[in-house]
This record gives sequence, structure tokens and C-alpha cells, in this order.
Amino acid sequence: MLEVDPPCLVLKRTRTSMVVTRIRTSAGGATPHVLAALSMPKCPWLQQQLLFVRFSPTLTQLTYCAVRSEVKTGFSLCPLVPPPLLHAPLIVPFIPSGGGGGGRGGQLAKMAPSAARALTVDSLNPKVLALGDHLGDAIARRAQRMQEELATNPGSHPFDEIIYCNLSNPQSIGQQPNKFFREVLALCDYPYLLDRSVTSSIFSSDAIARAREILDLIPGRSTGGYSHCQGTEGLCNAIAAGITSRDGFPSNAEDIFLTDGAAPPVHMVMHVLIRDEKDGILCPIPSHSLYTNSMVLRGATLVPYYLDESRGWGVSISNLKKQLEGARSKGIVVRGLVVINPGNPTGQVLVEENQREIVEFCRTEDLVLLADEVYQENIYTDEKKFNSFKKIARSMGYGEGDISLISFHSVSNGYYGECGRRGGYMEVTGFNSEVKKQVYKVASLSSCSNISGQILMSLVMNPPKVGDESYTSYQAERDGILSSFSRCAQAMVCTFNCLEGVTCSMAEGAMFVFPSVRLPPKAIAAAEERNTEPDVFYALRLLENTGIVVVPGSVFGQVPGTWHFRCTILPQEERIPLIISRFMAFHEAFMEEFRD
Repeated sequence: MLEVDPPCLVLKRTRTSMVVTRIRTSAGGATPHVLAALSMPKCPWLQQQLLFVRFSPTLTQLTYCAVRSEVKTGFSLCPLVPPPLLHAPLIVPFIPSGGGGGGRGGQLAKMAPSAARALTVDSLNPKVLALGDHLGDAIARRAQRMQEELATNPGSHPFDEIIYCNLSNPQSIGQQPNKFFREVLALCDYPYLLDRSVTSSIFSSDAIARAREILDLIPGRSTGGYSHCQGTEGLCNAIAAGITSRDGFPSNAEDIFLTDGAAPPVHMVMHVLIRDEKDGILCPIPSHSLYTNSMVLRGATLVPYYLDESRGWGVSISNLKKQLEGARSKGIVVRGLVVINPGNPTGQVLVEENQREIVEFCRTEDLVLLADEVYQENIYTDEKKFNSFKKIARSMGYGEGDISLISFHSVSNGYYGECGRRGGYMEVTGFNSEVKKQVYKVASLSSCSNISGQILMSLVMNPPKVGDESYTSYQAERDGILSSFSRCAQAMVCTFNCLEGVTCSMAEGAMFVFPSVRLPPKAIAAAEERNTEPDVFYALRLLENTGIVVVPGSVFGQVPGTWHFRCTILPQEERIPLIISRFMAFHEAFMEEFRD
């Protein structure tokens, strides 16, 4: 037994164990009480072997301690601030001295008291732990490792490159940024250029004029300062004007909140709407994990509604009503309905009649309509066009007092693909002034969104007009990108629909196709043997054999017993034939391998 500090704690070191003992003092004398024992394996110690101490939760007076080494004298315990849960594990690295076996001669590494406060998984927020692991991440990580292997050891795989069809990140795979947008941003970031004579020979006249207008709106004429937490007032005005022009109905700048992309305002809204686990949100399945994960983090209850694949991934009102009634019967207070249009991952564009049904449903059931409209520019069919839900509601005669509606938009997800610029907005309508104050309160926690993103969002909503110097080149860039996306989508859909067991709806918008794959029973059994989802198994095999990276449908949710994958239409058009040929060869071999 070695006496340690504090004196009521004793550490006993044996050959095969280490026991932390608390001495209980009373009128009758001291009574030892074992707090924790550390088992020591009968084998040579590994470098920095981890020892776990778990204190009993019943010992409410126990001081939380960190083990430290004392030169020549043994071990002692450093008292720290007691944690709220005394059963939290303490992790202590063991450093050998002399490399002896059986634990003899070992010495505990000297550790600062702060080491005992280090987080462990068990001590984390349970809502964080409840987040599902992104199944697509494992595939993406494997793809990155394979890319490194190809670089260091060419010929190590049956292909010479990785083709990323999993990323909705156009500029990362070769798409060029829009010239007008970048000219304005460059001039705003470096206003010195505006006063140089050479500038007019490099930049278009309307980009120069727009940059001057924008800088006049920004306090200090600098993109490096803070703005109002809701966004730069003049830029909010510009975006409201762009919405008015798009919809034909007025937009109020006071309803606009400029944000770092579309994800922060979604989290912001969930903060406002969700009170506890009895609150729920109707969310489409399949859908982007942003919404489901945000609900998990707030402790909300997901109320899923399945999109109708047989109707081009449309929204079934009868299914919405069924899911709503089922949730309410369980005591869930459903606060809102998420709709993604154009769809991610499904690529559908809702018809106007379906949108009217959704608006009427939300108005009747007193639900907040959360409209994700980030792909509104990306439409590939002449039979449909994008209509914002606000436009639909106003055209039905519903005003501010009739329906609560929040719309989201972003510079990341349209044809412009400015993902790294982190610009976006939400338009908040149909709420009284007192509720708006609470939304503003949450928004103010973030100080402000980045100024470059705010500028870019204003440009997206107010691009060059007829008569501007950049108009012709802007339209050519825009139309060229969207036309290429459309041709790539058509080629992929045609190919997938020719494959055995595969069906794929037409990509009407967004950046994706979402084929359904009827996997053979033997393939499903093989996946189960590997403790993985069948569509993940399929996607991994695709990667290993072709170098093509896709996202399994399990990431987005799907009707039980069905399997899908999401494939972007973003690779450069000249590469599509290569992708198609590799895909066809792989799928044919895969189906043959697992044929019953």
C-alpha cells in the first residue's frame, strides 16, 4: 500500500492489478473501500497502454482524481473538480520503464491535472451520439485512400483514377466560376483596383459599376468588417428586390436573413421551433440528412413521409395526412413540414398543383412550411418550371396572416456552385412581430454571415440584365452549364434504365439521379454477412472495381426493402461515356456473380 494525496485515497500496486481504495473514517476507525480496480494483462506492456477507471455512482463524496507519477516513491492521485457524474471513466496512459513484462517496473506517465477533464464518448452530449454515422463517409474515405495508393503505386487498382460522382461540389471537379460574379467579388475585396486606369481593360464596365454600388452599401467600404447580424441592409434590399422580380409578389427586406449557406438557417429555425422530444417535424424520405440530423441535435421527433417514386417522387397528400394523424395520436406536436424542391437526392421538380395541395395542407393543419429551394436555377425539363412556395401561396390569395412560410436559398447549390463562398438567405414570412424578435435573437448569436457570401447572394438574385456589358457572356456561361447538366442527366438515366434490375426517374432538376436497384438475394445475403447495408455493399463493390464513387440510398432514407444510390450529374461532359461504360460492365458482372 502506498499512501497518496489526499490521504483518504490509497493506491495499491500489485503484479496483476492496481486498486484505488478510499479509506472511510468513522468513530470505529478507518474502513477501506475499493473504488476501482485496473486489470493488468500478463503480457509485455504496450506503449501507452490505456487504463480505464470507472468510479461507482453511489460514492457521491468521492473526489475525482488523476493518477500521476512520483519520482522513486510510487504513485499519487491529484484531486480535481468533481464531475457531475462520478461514474464517468478516467483514462490514464501507462508508460513502461525498461520494457519488462507482466507489469513489473511500469510507471505511470506524468500528466497535467487537465488530462482528467478530457472528454470521453460516454461523457458527450447524448444527442450528438444519437446522430447516425454517415454511411457515405466510409466510401468516400476508402476512395481517398485508393487515390493515394494510385498516386504512390500506379497500377495498384484496375483503373487509373477515382471519379467522384458523390459530390454536389461543381468547382471541385472542374466547373469554372462565373466571370461576372468573380469580377465583382474581386473588386469588392480589393477596392484599390477601382481607381486604377488599367481596371477598365480587365473588368467589365457593369462589374465595376456593381462593385462600386455594393461597396457604398457596406460600412467602411470593406468586406473584412462585421455587418448587421441579419445582413448588410442594402444587400438585403437587393435580395428582396430579386425575390420580387422572380415571384411577381412583393418581398420585404426585413424578412430576409443573410446566412453562411443554407445549413445555418435550418439549424436556426429548428432552435426556434423545437421545444422538446414531443415536438416533431414532417420530413421527406429520401432527403438530405441536414434536416434529420438537425432534428436529432435538438431532440425533436422525426415524422417521416415517403415521397412517391411511382409518381416521379411527388408528395402524396394522403400520406402526409396519415403520418400527421399517426404522430398526433402518439402525443407528438407536429410543428412544421419540410419540402425540398427541386429534390435532393431525387431530382424531381414539383408540379404547381402538388405545391398548391401542400400549401393548403400546411394552412389547414397550422404547420410552418419549410421550403428548401436551393436548386431553383437547375431545371432540365421544358414541361415544368420552378415556382417558389411563397409565389404559390400568394397566387392562392394567402397573405402574411394565412400561412407561416420560411424559404431557404444558397449560392452553393445552383449552377454557379459557389460552395466554398458560404452565402445564403432565409425569408421568414407569416410570423407576428414578437416571434420575429425571437428569430432575430437566435440570428444575432452568429454576429453576421461572411460579407463575400452576402455579396454573392445579392448577385445571384440580381444577375446582369439585358443591355449590361456582361449579359451575353453571363447567359452563355449559365446556359452552357445547365445544358451540359441536362445532357449528362439524360445519358445517365437512359443508361441506368437499360441495366438489369435498375429503374431511374428522369432528373428534372437539382444535380442528381437516384436509381433504384433490385439487388439479388445472394447479394443481400453477402452484405448481411459483412454487417453492412446492401446498397452500401453495392457502392463499395462499384468503387473497388471501377473507381466510381456514389452515395448509397441508405444515407438519405428509403422505403424498407428498396435500395438506391445517388449519382451526381456534375462530371465534365466528355467523361460521361467513360463513366457509363465502366458502370455497365460492373453492373453486368455484379448481377452475374450474385445470380440465384
